[in-house]
Amino acid sequence: MSSGQPQILIIEPFYGGSHKQLIDTLVECLNLTNYELFSLPAKKWHWRARTSALFFSQLIPFDHNYKVLFTSSVLSLAELIGVRPDLIACRKIVYFHENQLVYPVREVKTRDCQYGFNEILSCLAADIVLFNSDFNRTSFLDNVQPFLNIPPDFKLKHIREKIENKCEVLYFPIKFHALTNDRRIVDVKLNADANLDRDCLHLIWPHRWEHDKNPDLLVEVLLELSNRQVNFKVTICGESYQEVPEAFEGIRQKLGSKLINYGHLSREEYIKSLLAGDIVISTASHEFYGVSMLEATYCGCYPIAPNKLVYPEIYPKPNLYSTTNSLIKMLYNWCRSPEHFRRHRVQFFESFSFDKYSAEHLVPKYLDKMGISSNLRQSES
Repeated sequence: MSSGQPQILIIEPFYGGSHKQLIDTLVECLNLTNYELFSLPAKKWHWRARTSALFFSQLIPFDHNYKVLFTSSVLSLAELIGVRPDLIACRKIVYFHENQLVYPVREVKTRDCQYGFNEILSCLAADIVLFNSDFNRTSFLDNVQPFLNIPPDFKLKHIREKIENKCEVLYFPIKFHALTNDRRIVDVKLNADANLDRDCLHLIWPHRWEHDKNPDLLVEVLLELSNRQVNFKVTICGESYQEVPEAFEGIRQKLGSKLINYGHLSREEYIKSLLAGDIVISTASHEFYGVSMLEATYCGCYPIAPNKLVYPEIYPKPNLYSTTNSLIKMLYNWCRSPEHFRRHRVQFFESFSFDKYSAEHLVPKYLDKMGISSNLRQSES
């Protein structure tokens, strides 16, 4: 084997969204000759999870010098190693953006347990298992045994203990500087003397249009605020798919001129909206990290999120709500008193730190987990 062959094998069966964002952020810091990336487009997730191990087993060269294998949990690592035992000597790292043991489904009886079992097997085959949040790690580990209790005629035990020692939390690295290279834009926005629409707060909901982001709750809250005749405007953006959530039907007519952006935005327009926003809202019934919330917060939006899931790990208590009524009350009070809100927002940003979520802080930690020596990293200018 030539010593000039790539030493880092990166596999991403679902190369899109946050999965692509992570890989692109990491490889930017590597020399091009020292890694090889095998990927599939981010569609048909279920088929990627079922078949990508076999697909990549045929694609990855047998003549290689790989020392590290990095992949997301979409890949069934145990299957890949089973048919490609030449890869077993690699330092095998699996990264969990989410986990299928607790990923919400509309009907429990429709859950396909195979995806969860594949993730458990991948953890057993891996050397290092990384989660993007403590909530993700804890929810996975706490549900290993209940998941293994599903088979009706035998019980599997002591699997959690075998996995837990491999598990670590490494936050998702966000390139905040790519959102706005000029932090002064946000500083002006947060300045009480800035020339803004002083009487109307701009609410942002930047999430995927899917049931686990709970669009029904968003609509309920917005319509109640509108009924109470408080002044606000709102942007509903994020990725939308073929089916528009039932809750969004007729929303433009119901909110009228209050709804100033509706639908997926280009990256440039998305960032402009975040910079123009005052409050970013999550109504999620499930969230393992929340990149869009942190991006909006970096752009100067005050975050309001449920007091559950990953959010207590990231945001202080005053930013969290426990019930629908408490969310409505919080927004109602802020919308009635924009000046009071803006003073409160300034206080929030005086104490909130983005450092531990930044790519600048986190990427070196990823590379260290891979055992990548400094000569395999791009020289910094």
